[in-house]
Amino acid sequence: MRVLHVITGLAAGGAEQQLRAMLPHLAARCEVAVLTGAGAVAEAVEAEGTPVHRLGMRGNLDLRAVGRLARLMRAGRYDVVHTHLYRACVYGRVAAQLAGVPAIVATEHSLGEARIEGRRAGAGVRALYRVTEAMGDVTVAVSRAVADRLTGWGVPPSRIEVIPNGLDGQAFRHDPRLGGQARARLGIAPGAFVVGGVGRLEPGKRFDVLVRALRGFEEAVLLLAGEGSARGALEDLARDLGVERRVVFAGESMDVPALLSAMDVLASPSQEETFGLAVIEGLASGLPVLYASCPALDELPPDAAPGARRILPDPDHLRTELRTLAATGPLRLPPPRAVAHYDIRRHAARTEALYERVLGQGLPVAGRHTEQKELR
Repeated sequence: MRVLHVITGLAAGGAEQQLRAMLPHLAARCEVAVLTGAGAVAEAVEAEGTPVHRLGMRGNLDLRAVGRLARLMRAGRYDVVHTHLYRACVYGRVAAQLAGVPAIVATEHSLGEARIEGRRAGAGVRALYRVTEAMGDVTVAVSRAVADRLTGWGVPPSRIEVIPNGLDGQAFRHDPRLGGQARARLGIAPGAFVVGGVGRLEPGKRFDVLVRALRGFEEAVLLLAGEGSARGALEDLARDLGVERRVVFAGESMDVPALLSAMDVLASPSQEETFGLAVIEGLASGLPVLYASCPALDELPPDAAPGARRILPDPDHLRTELRTLAATGPLRLPPPRAVAHYDIRRHAARTEALYERVLGQGLPVAGRHTEQKELR
């Protein structure tokens, strides 16, 4: 089986890292087409043996990308085109139709209640989404929360398959040596209490809550792993609050496990998550985790992640919770059952089984109510 994955970009974001993590576990012969800037993940994907085609798309209205994609698809004679992220789904499904690809699958990674990948989901965005979604065979939702949102957008439930994200839990296990090296590299004192945040630095992630929580909590350092449009505003906020020396911006990193090993707690104040992969990564590293929203945990029994606790996205509330953790001293927990439940191998196996079903000419996909059994 030959599969072409089409993705908008390959910077170090959640969807991009999820694609990279899945590729080695697929038996299919995979290639990747990236529409815009390739980024660090593209180099890692290539280094791990998967060809990457760079389309050089210039802006949302560069319609020439459709023709370039269709020619690539015809030349590659792919059995499946699998698209990821809004722009790639729109252009990729049109191109796959033109190229006569037998099976067209999409994964919806970042659909919120009112926004998709940070952009406001107005009437035009929704209409274009629905029209192009109908050109494919099935849309994968990374959680039941996303499946419900897709249904609310008008996608028939019979066209939705829930396949949760996955990760290699072993790769994220706590390594005190790597954590110490990361602290030294970033100028963080060995004995500092390090609060971590992982994800794109965008307004919706609410990392401003973490910056504000530092005020009056002098023993804490904030380590932010990620890059994005809100970085300048976060830097300004840190200066205004007088905490700029205790906020460390690690930038776009391909070594998140080492950064997690350098943290004492992971905090995720975002209220609108589609899965919450950073939360699961933090749990895999043995960190206590404070989160405002995490469908990955909401869809499991309460005892599947005893190290995680829900918080309000409020600086005062977060500061109180962090002080309580700091008072107990450094704490590392065994990875909970939730980590094993979301194993990347399981994710890849279910994705490949979906390809085979869709290629089965008329065999119905499972639908959104046949997702994984709950942990008992």
